[in-house]
Amino acid sequence: MILTKAQYDEIAQCLVSVPPTRQSLRKLKQRFPSQSQATLLSIFSQEYQKHIKRTHAKHHTLEAIESYYQRYLNGVLKNGAAPVLLELANEVDYAPSLMARLILERFLQEHEETPPSKSVINSMLRDPSQIPDGVLANQVYQCIVNDCCYGPLVDCIKHAIGHEHEVLLRDLLLEKNLSFLDEDQLRAKGYDKTPDFILQVPVAVEGHIIHWIESKASFGDECSHHAYLHDQFWSYWNRFGPGLVIYWYGFIQELDCNRERGILLKASFPTDIVTLCHSTV
Repeated sequence: MILTKAQYDEIAQCLVSVPPTRQSLRKLKQRFPSQSQATLLSIFSQEYQKHIKRTHAKHHTLEAIESYYQRYLNGVLKNGAAPVLLELANEVDYAPSLMARLILERFLQEHEETPPSKSVINSMLRDPSQIPDGVLANQVYQCIVNDCCYGPLVDCIKHAIGHEHEVLLRDLLLEKNLSFLDEDQLRAKGYDKTPDFILQVPVAVEGHIIHWIESKASFGDECSHHAYLHDQFWSYWNRFGPGLVIYWYGFIQELDCNRERGILLKASFPTDIVTLCHSTV
């Protein structure tokens, strides 16, 4: 799904006034019925993450953390079964999983002899049964399962989706009888920064030579695409030559502006691949 900048801005503006819940996503689908569910979900998640980054600092002051912790303690004292932590996160407009992390860290600081390590915190968030307080464990669990943009559950889903699309791309390359090296093979050869696939025999797509293909199971918005250009794509171009990026959930049309410089964007696997013998595969 390729959107113009104006179409994307309309969707992004609509997200400003809605909370990051699954109910909001359903409303978004009703508002933009012509857009795919996967595209809207990707945009929804990315826009919310931008919002969290903008407001992150105010939730991490000592005053804010202490206020949240005391409100949590008072809430569970009244009713430990109520979703106190989840409701607090929604009230202050902070991701539930990130709120759970704040409160868990504060709790462990108070009840443990040594400050908790990041690995311990991450392990407890992945498996709340490890938390040495049943009420807090339940509160953290409620936050994790109700967070559609952050947390270990979301991370697992994103990782699985990313892997699924890499497998899909591999199968399509094999189906077209294209010879390639994958990321693991390239790293075994000593490369540190590598695209998902290097074509051992270059091909042409829409008149542009392609040496490598990168799979992105997300929507290509300005923020993410410019970061990828800086951190990945131009490095690939410097090492391997021109290449193709597939944003499986679409991208902003105006971002496909580096074709002549050697980076082509597509929203699906190209159907008009031309080999060196000038035949379409």
